Amino acid sequence: MLMESPTKPGQEVVTARGDMNLEEYFARTGYKGSLENQDLETLTDIFQHHIRAVPFENLSIHCGEKITLELEHVYNKIVHRKRGGWCMENNQLLGWVLKCLGYDTSFLGAYVFNPHENAYATIMTHLLVKVVIDGKAYIVDAGFGVSYQMWQPMELVSGKDQPQAPGVFRFTEKNAIWYLEKMRRKQYIPNQNFSNSDLLEKKDCRKVYMFTLEPRTVEDFCFQCTYLQTSPDSLFTKKSICTLQTTDGFRALIGWTLTETKYNYKENMDLVEFITLEDEEVEKTLKDKFNITLERKLVPINIKGFYTI
Repeated sequence: MLMESPTKPGQEVVTARGDMNLEEYFARTGYKGSLENQDLETLTDIFQHHIRAVPFENLSIHCGEKITLELEHVYNKIVHRKRGGWCMENNQLLGWVLKCLGYDTSFLGAYVFNPHENAYATIMTHLLVKVVIDGKAYIVDAGFGVSYQMWQPMELVSGKDQPQAPGVFRFTEKNAIWYLEKMRRKQYIPNQNFSNSDLLEKKDCRKVYMFTLEPRTVEDFCFQCTYLQTSPDSLFTKKSICTLQTTDGFRALIGWTLTETKYNYKENMDLVEFITLEDEEVEKTLKDKFNITLERKLVPINIKGFYTI
């Protein structure tokens, strides 16, 4: 069934195309709420259903598949094949859904912070969604994963602490460049064998990415999409990653390492549990923990790098 968006005067009408429709998408994410109002409450509900149903993952790179950015391909991968994706897939699909519903949306491009080099990337690799509601701008990012994944749209204001379940996020603007950072809680790691894991963030406050408000298109990310899945210098060729938000935290499979984090397990403390899987356990774990069934065999990898949970 094709669905036409509710629109306000002067707004472009966006309709489903081909075999893409909103009913299938919402069945995939489990959202059953109202679609009548294009307000912040509805946006937040749709967003949270997405991040708890659709993993942030790069498994295609490590099972012989090519990641492409055509919207129909992204839709088929996430909705029909029940896979996840990285920012260019997750946020592109979410942006399409929101535009179909009549939200005022646009894409932005960000440069991700590399803590090991203490610098922002020189290539714009992160796609974001900006949504404007009643004159207020919000950043909606369903494609970062782990503890840096926001759980609510963030108001685009500088210098304001925005507490959420994962921690306290904050935007800072300087010379028309916006910076996102996140303050985390202390971490309790029952398995002390992992207390010095390179996957653990050591700093209380972490820079995440920077961006400008220049509107972008998906086409602006075509080179980056190829680079990230082919370059030996890319984080995504060095690590197989699958991470999914839960109702009280998130879980992540990095190579053979499964982590499950529960936010605010105790006052100002997150519980972080680690397990190392055997090869034969990986496929079942993807199915049981992330609801992912791969069509090709995954070759897990976890070369030490700057990815922290």
